[in-house]
Amino acid sequence: MHPEITPFFDDATNTVSYVVCDPAGKASAIIDSVLDYDPASGRTKTDSADRIIAFVKAEGLDVQWVLETHVHADHLSAAPYLQEQLGGKIGIGKNITLVQDTFGKIFNEGTEFQRDGSQFDALLSEGDSFHIGQMRGDVMHTPGHTPACMTYVIGDAAFVGDTLFMPDFGTARCDFPGGSASDLYNSIQRILNLPDETRIFVGHDYKAPGRDQYAWETTVGEQKALNIHIGQGRPITEFVEMREARDATLGMPRLILPSLQVNMRAGRMPEPEDNGTAYLKVPINTL
Repeated sequence: MHPEITPFFDDATNTVSYVVCDPAGKASAIIDSVLDYDPASGRTKTDSADRIIAFVKAEGLDVQWVLETHVHADHLSAAPYLQEQLGGKIGIGKNITLVQDTFGKIFNEGTEFQRDGSQFDALLSEGDSFHIGQMRGDVMHTPGHTPACMTYVIGDAAFVGDTLFMPDFGTARCDFPGGSASDLYNSIQRILNLPDETRIFVGHDYKAPGRDQYAWETTVGEQKALNIHIGQGRPITEFVEMREARDATLGMPRLILPSLQVNMRAGRMPEPEDNGTAYLKVPINTL
């Protein structure tokens, strides 16, 4: 099965969202959507999501799933807004509960914040499958970047989130709470065991040095041969040493604090306080 895939690139966060369509009909899924957020003003906009909505309506698509590959730390999810406008179930990996527990404590969310994943419509596990019309999607648990990262294999396409980038950019960082370079290595090996012709769609692109155009599609074969961090059969010891040294030089993503608080709630803001306004917290000297 060769799904029809339409990418939507968000310049502000370098995120690629995808509409995945059953070529035999109009059933579709949306993967890793973006809610526009201005941290200086605390205001949100829906321009990025509205581009997806316009496309879906113009094509007459039936959205059955709104999927997250993981709890993103670099952009806010538009999943609830898309669901309100287009329908579909919001799905994420079942280890969202670990992320909720970790960051529920960091943000001192209290007992009113549920840590059981109930904010999502479906919690997906290793080996699960789902359908988009006549297409079957298979769920792979690929932790390392976060403990809840998932890869969705739909036909001949694999949506890897932040686990892998384009071959000339490498792999994801592993220094967030619950991350693990050795877990990432093992997860990537599982992805690279897919057929070489499997199309890989990455969650971000930052244009590697020497490349002038953004890119987001590669293949398993290209990753095995060319990925600068993991290609050519690099052993786990070398990878872990490289990844941990590299991560030690990286600053926190610009939107990590609002993103985590919103995305662990399936893209919803915290409950409004008694004045009707929702607030996001900034823990001092914690991350």
